[in-house]
Amino acid sequence: MSFLIDSSIMITSQIFFFGFGWLFFMRQLFKDYEVRQYVVQVIFSVTFAFSCTMFELIIFEILGVLNSSSRYFHWKMNLCVILLILVFMVPFYIGYFIVSNIRLLHKQRLLFSCLLWLTFMYFFWKLGDPFPILSPKHGILSIEQLISRVGVIGVTLMALLSGFGAVNCPYTYLSYFLRNVTDTDIVALERRLLQTMDMIISKKKRMAMTRRTMFQKGEVHNKPSGFWGMIKSVTTSAPGSENLTLIQQEVDALEELSRQLFLETADLYATKERIEYSKTFKGKYFNFLGYFFSIYCVWKIFMATINIVFDRVGKTDPVTRGIEITVNYLGIQFDVKFWSQHISFILVGIIIVTSIRGLLITLTKFFYAISSSKSSNVIVLLLAQIMCPGTCLSLHSEGLLD
Repeated sequence: MSFLIDSSIMITSQIFFFGFGWLFFMRQLFKDYEVRQYVVQVIFSVTFAFSCTMFELIIFEILGVLNSSSRYFHWKMNLCVILLILVFMVPFYIGYFIVSNIRLLHKQRLLFSCLLWLTFMYFFWKLGDPFPILSPKHGILSIEQLISRVGVIGVTLMALLSGFGAVNCPYTYLSYFLRNVTDTDIVALERRLLQTMDMIISKKKRMAMTRRTMFQKGEVHNKPSGFWGMIKSVTTSAPGSENLTLIQQEVDALEELSRQLFLETADLYATKERIEYSKTFKGKYFNFLGYFFSIYCVWKIFMATINIVFDRVGKTDPVTRGIEITVNYLGIQFDVKFWSQHISFILVGIIIVTSIRGLLITLTKFFYAISSSKSSNVIVLLLAQIMCPGTCLSLHSEGLLD
């Protein structure tokens, strides 16, 4: 009976995570495009749901929620599904949509998709050769072989995530990195932008008047025909055509300048909004958190470097050490071991969530910048591919994959 209750809780949470991934797909990633491939939407939502479920099982493991046998069963089932999606489904569909966008290979896209997937599997399997992955306890085709190779990819992705979060979080939340922007700066830049736009309009009017003059003189429609006429049109040019070419070059340069000025103006407005936000209570709170987590990350990097250089094994983390000092100083009864584990888990969770949030915001902007109706499916599948290795690595680091 307890197994049925635990299973209903897990299924309900998976449906919730699936719906959230579906809404994120429709409202954020594909809000400017028509969804033509529902299989992409289903794969992304399923990957998002099972990734969140794996993190949910970690929390249940720490808090002792659900029966241990139920957690183990759902753990194995989720692990098999997420590996199936990561290693087989997502790479195949990425290759399928890449081949589908190539017109010459459109008729045989299934064959070339299989060839691309086999190429991926070859390099994916060869990835484990430099590492001591093969164990006599497990066979070559065992699930441990897949997890180990996914872990190698996950280490790289988590390192990139950590580096991105360590740089992006202080830059986003610390008021120290905000440059001083005044209304005078914005007005001056907007004036330059308006002057540039006026110059573009005047030059385009000049081009239109030149074309009109050429048309009235018959220099546009009275083009020479025949072979010798074509040679003459190449070797000679109309009196006003050179002038039009020069003006067009000037217009192109001014339009590029106007785009740069527009981006700088938008950046100044965004910086001004960040300055006003930093003066609020919420902004000051996030500014404090930015300093706190910056110091925490620097301390972790320093201690990790010391441990690597001097070949030491860290026995006490900064949270446990800080709680021990506080408890000894205040002289109160406190279960340091129990609470330090939970507080460390919460702090690491906050760092991971903020890093993933910043990465998703950046990836969403990147998606808007480069995606199109043809490439959007591939980019969404790549986002789903990125979610899985990081999840498996986080779970492996908790010792739950063993």
